[in-house]
Amino acid sequence: MAVPEHLQHKPIIAVNDYDKIDGQYAPNSDAKVLSIGQAQYDEDEISVKVFRHTGNNWSRQSEELPLHRTLDLTTLIITSILTGQNSERIVSNLNEQIISEPRVQEIKDYYQANISILRPRLEEIRDLLNSLL
Repeated sequence: MAVPEHLQHKPIIAVNDYDKIDGQYAPNSDAKVLSIGQAQYDEDEISVKVFRHTGNNWSRQSEELPLHRTLDLTTLIITSILTGQNSERIVSNLNEQIISEPRVQEIKDYYQANISILRPRLEEIRDLLNSLL
């Protein structure tokens, strides 16, 4: 499915047909397109958006986030996986707090169960960051 260009978020670069590569949800995902573009909430901001489709129209449950929040979520994911793997608390500049100590193992277990989907994405992030920085 192609990115909608008639909605308030104005795409600049898109990943069309994202539902075909959406991890364990492929090919039946309701997340049809990823986009980076002009934010719908502020024309001076760039945001990323997950466009969801109900089968009939674009869903109001589509998510839009400013770039820094997306990067912060990526940092949270990585520190959470590291905390689960090393059985010690890994903290970034976000100052993550463990809310449920007994459940930290669930993150490690989820990562291990989905490593074939998650690891290639993490490796690609590493490689892209090495090119960028």
